[in-house]
Amino acid sequence: MRIVILTTDNREPHKDYANPTPHFGTAPTALLIGLAMIPEIEVHVVSCIRQPVKSPEKIAPNIFFHSVVVPQIGWMKTLFQGCIRATREKIREIQPDIVHGQGTEADCAMSAVFSGFPNVLTLHGNMRAVARANRYPAFSYNWLAARLEAFVLPRTRGVVCITSYTQRAVAALAKKTWIVPNAVDPTFFDVQSASSSTAPPAGLCVGTVVKHKNQNDFIRALNPLAAEQSFRILFASEPSKDAYGAEFYQLVRERSWCQHIGFLNREQLKAQLATAAFLALPTREDNCPMVVLEAMAAGVPVLASNIGGVPDLIQHEVNGLLCDPEKPETFRTSVARFLADRDFAKRVAAEAKAQAQRRFHPLVIAQKHLEIYREVINGKSQS
Repeated sequence: MRIVILTTDNREPHKDYANPTPHFGTAPTALLIGLAMIPEIEVHVVSCIRQPVKSPEKIAPNIFFHSVVVPQIGWMKTLFQGCIRATREKIREIQPDIVHGQGTEADCAMSAVFSGFPNVLTLHGNMRAVARANRYPAFSYNWLAARLEAFVLPRTRGVVCITSYTQRAVAALAKKTWIVPNAVDPTFFDVQSASSSTAPPAGLCVGTVVKHKNQNDFIRALNPLAAEQSFRILFASEPSKDAYGAEFYQLVRERSWCQHIGFLNREQLKAQLATAAFLALPTREDNCPMVVLEAMAAGVPVLASNIGGVPDLIQHEVNGLLCDPEKPETFRTSVARFLADRDFAKRVAAEAKAQAQRRFHPLVIAQKHLEIYREVINGKSQS
């Protein structure tokens, strides 16, 4: 089987054109790790970029890489017309059995549905839900991305939904859906706890500082607990320059138990998880947050909002704790429980790690994708 994966080369959004090595989002990367474990298939990764870059011919023995240069005018300003045409030309050279577009945040979904080959899409973030949650202004990038998402969903052979939340969101538009969660980088299973018995326990909160990620209400909810006992909350994210971010930085500066530690790469995240007492995800909108999968794989207790796709991952008091973002006090009681009952925290973390191994290992997820590809190639998805 010959497969084309369309995904974003992160050298483009980061303007890292001097870097000779392509790198992708955490979910596509983990899927590629799984596909590399199946040597009988041939995979071609195709990514659009605005400037010529040096790239390897292969990123694994059975995975080829193709960088397609598209001028500035060919991107969102023209609804990705340049990306669509350049990608279609490259795909025609490859002649795959199937094309898989990763995400509706950028050009990949549009290029997949206009490739001229059997195709499927994966939704990582539900752009229509994100646009509603953040009330993006008309004709902004994310407002347009949400509308392009609605355009492409009926035009693909099927949508790979990483949670039942996504499946419900696309059911009225998609011809066919499958639920397959994201894979997790297998090196997270190797994280060994290095927590200190002397330092105050530290919780980790990872995510872009934006309103729907809800960091500010989370901080305020913990004020009474911080007055009673010693702990820290470490916030990992890139800098934020909007009004919500300004409020966040003010809240952090005013509290000695809060610290903004900046963006974490994968190795830095693993190091932080090794010492974390818990991971907190106080979001108001999310699909299949990778950091939850990574914390589960690392054996770190998770408390997360009972919204979106999170209940597909976390079962309350079984492999984590679920909270209500409309009732911020539930974040406080969950943090207090993990801090007070370490045996309970260890028990749910151990169950989470076992589930992650069974459900999210890259080889497991890659094999599920191959079943979908075969179904589409054989025409069964048309029924």
